[in-house]
Amino acid sequence: MKRIVILGSTGSIGVQTLDVVRRFPDRLQVVGLAARRQDLLSKQAREFGVPYVAIGEGANVQDGFPSNTSVFNEAGSLERLATLPDADMVVVATVGRAGLLATLAALKAGKRVGLANKEVLVMAGSLVTSMAREYGGELVPIDSEHSALWQCLVGEDLSAIHELILTASGGALRDRPLDELSTVTPEEALRHPTWRMGPKVTIDSATLMNKGLEVIEAHWLFNCPYERIRVVLHPTSVVHSLVQFTDGSVKAQLGRTDMRLPIQYALSHPERWEHQELQVDIMKLGALEFAEPEWARYPCLELAIEAGKRGGTYPAALCGADEVAVELFISGRIPLTGIPELVGEVLQAHENLSTPDLDDILAADSAARERCLTLARSRGWN
Repeated sequence: MKRIVILGSTGSIGVQTLDVVRRFPDRLQVVGLAARRQDLLSKQAREFGVPYVAIGEGANVQDGFPSNTSVFNEAGSLERLATLPDADMVVVATVGRAGLLATLAALKAGKRVGLANKEVLVMAGSLVTSMAREYGGELVPIDSEHSALWQCLVGEDLSAIHELILTASGGALRDRPLDELSTVTPEEALRHPTWRMGPKVTIDSATLMNKGLEVIEAHWLFNCPYERIRVVLHPTSVVHSLVQFTDGSVKAQLGRTDMRLPIQYALSHPERWEHQELQVDIMKLGALEFAEPEWARYPCLELAIEAGKRGGTYPAALCGADEVAVELFISGRIPLTGIPELVGEVLQAHENLSTPDLDDILAADSAARERCLTLARSRGWN
């Protein structure tokens, strides 16, 4: 029996993680949940008999939680859940910087961390990976692309990697004429052609910011130079990632566009648990097509990769600015093309710290958020 904590249990990844738990009740037990949506959180706590939950700091705790469930709503609640002695693994399914401190706390406590939050490694890759090494924590990816790379690399010598290849569907707007991108509505950008995800990740997929963040993640997860990490377009999303080795061999991981597969692998590793619903009929896959990304269509991809290469606090500034810009777009206050415009200007003005500590990283994130809002207001995007 593996005992797990899920941070962000009411979001897309959190809900699908609980789907996996339902399928394997004799192997998985939920001991902690954290979320902002109190109504769904209380329902989850009742269904799974969860002893500990956390909601937003200072939230007015409503009725609905089981009488034997302890509810945390103070500062540090996520870190408290992430370090529960009862927990074997912590799934970080939050969005943005919300999961950073909890991830560090879990790794310091020697936990296995299933990471579905891109920004944690992007913002603080050096701190996160060094924390895992120092305290014996384990970092495993839940993102489909990084799970695919992980599966391809099992048993391999990392020094034999020639190239890590991340696939991208191209998002909802891959076929939209370039001169029409400025008029795209949030509803249009949120219609992802192959994946079912939360709004932030879906918009990042439309701009390909998500793939730039994944390049940075892959750099830290697999200790691979940026020059050996490549992004290719693969519209059907059948192949989730590929690895080319120095001898010319290529491994690819294929599967359904269903996040339960990488979630289950992270929870079950080193075992594989049977799941008939996720089986693939290879006779129905059809042709596997790949193409180079159209860089003019996806300026966010280049911004993210460049921020990763510069290092220091640049990635934190990137994440802070992007999170705010995406929120502004979803709320209808800026055009889609305003996202790379704002993020690019924030990065241009950013004063980098090359060897930041945690406080430096959080400060860079906060400053980037404020600058992004200021720039939006200066353009009349209110």
